[in-house]
Amino acid sequence: MDEDKVRKKQAGLLVMKFGGTSVGSSGAITQAARIVQDEYANWQDVVVVVSAMSGVTDTLIACAKSAVAGNQETYIDLVHTVQEKHQAVVDELMIELELKLKLQEELATLFEALRSLCQGIHIMGELTPRGMDAVVSLGERMNARVVSALLQQNGFASRAVEATSLIITDDTFQHAHPIMEFSRSKTRAALQPLLGDHIIPVVTGFIAANREGITTTLGRGGSDYTAALLGDFLDAREVWTWTDVDGVMTADPRTVPEARVIPELTYNEVSEMAYFGAKVLHPQTIRPVVEREIPLWVKNTFNPIFPGTRIDGSSETERGRITAVTAIRGLSLITVEGRGMLGVPGIAARTFAAVARHEASVLMISQSSSEQSICFVIPSDMEAAVLQAVEDEMALELTRRDIDRVWAQPDVVIVTAIGAGMRQTPGVSAHLFGALGKENINVIAIAQGSSEFSISVVVAAADADQAVRQIHKEVICNELSE
Repeated sequence: MDEDKVRKKQAGLLVMKFGGTSVGSSGAITQAARIVQDEYANWQDVVVVVSAMSGVTDTLIACAKSAVAGNQETYIDLVHTVQEKHQAVVDELMIELELKLKLQEELATLFEALRSLCQGIHIMGELTPRGMDAVVSLGERMNARVVSALLQQNGFASRAVEATSLIITDDTFQHAHPIMEFSRSKTRAALQPLLGDHIIPVVTGFIAANREGITTTLGRGGSDYTAALLGDFLDAREVWTWTDVDGVMTADPRTVPEARVIPELTYNEVSEMAYFGAKVLHPQTIRPVVEREIPLWVKNTFNPIFPGTRIDGSSETERGRITAVTAIRGLSLITVEGRGMLGVPGIAARTFAAVARHEASVLMISQSSSEQSICFVIPSDMEAAVLQAVEDEMALELTRRDIDRVWAQPDVVIVTAIGAGMRQTPGVSAHLFGALGKENINVIAIAQGSSEFSISVVVAAADADQAVRQIHKEVICNELSE
């Protein structure tokens, strides 16, 4: 029997990442462990990446913010909430006594670290990005130990591994950037001996460390990125990310109930989807797997027999077809306009230099062909600062009336249609705008990337849901039914 299993194993390594909802309760962790065990029988090597339990990272952020605000009673209660949640899960998993005691001891050390960090923030009255990273890293550090303990309980050799010993980054706390070759060397040195001894590593997602060993994080949703990086560093054959939906969908099902799972996507399509608001994958996830041409799967922890979505460089998408529609909310449209701008060099460069000084993210740019206006979209919380910065930069031009005004339109949404080869396919834009016209939805601005994979429109927030539903109904569903 064992020989048959060995013969069925696929050569190579599989990296599997489980998101917060996939490891957010005793039942979910039990299901995740079952998936790991089943795939361990099918693959030569398996590496597991886990997020914090669902809701824990938000609670940890609240702990830190309460501490810096001086709300000692609140942060103490929140720490207790995190501790109770983990203790309840450990009790429900029915781990045998010796293993459970060891796990509880390790968790107690982490809970004490959380209390100490919050106390320090409270006393100092200061919460730095470095301090926040130290606090929020604890969710993954706790959960990796719980998942690993359950695998051990079920008879599988496993070890919790903190990614601080694997992924080395720069000093950009809360959104750190990996130092790739150094991280590759550290990851191979730490994990390959474990794999050689048939031990399943359960790695903390989301977190890393700088060269001095100080904890950093890769940004919210960074567990996806961790899995992709490990896939790159370890020459994985595939990377699977497990979530609570059946795959990447044609639209957000909360907005479009009839949204469908997309069986296959190209790397370029999913990159556009991640950038333009789809929540299934972290925007940076795709980079390591693209460079190494590693297939990426999105699967449902709670429906593991469903095949999910395969993402790679060879997926066949019909040229010109719109694959999905996404939305980014909470935005403002900034417009710089004036008849005197025509032929005046450097206006755009100076505008965006002023924006860059405030480190505001520009999500979309549109310019009239007459050069009499430039508009761009930024997060709404940056609106006032960016308006002031551009007005200050263009003070002379505003005085001379070369520029008539700089103004903002708040509460807008970028709605993006994504699909392979749209730019060179006649009629795609007409189809999309026709769908919006049927519902009298006003398009405020338009942009199309030279990548050929997306068309974006800006609409009022009040029209956004209807715009997404209408594009999905009139364009995507009609194409799928053809």
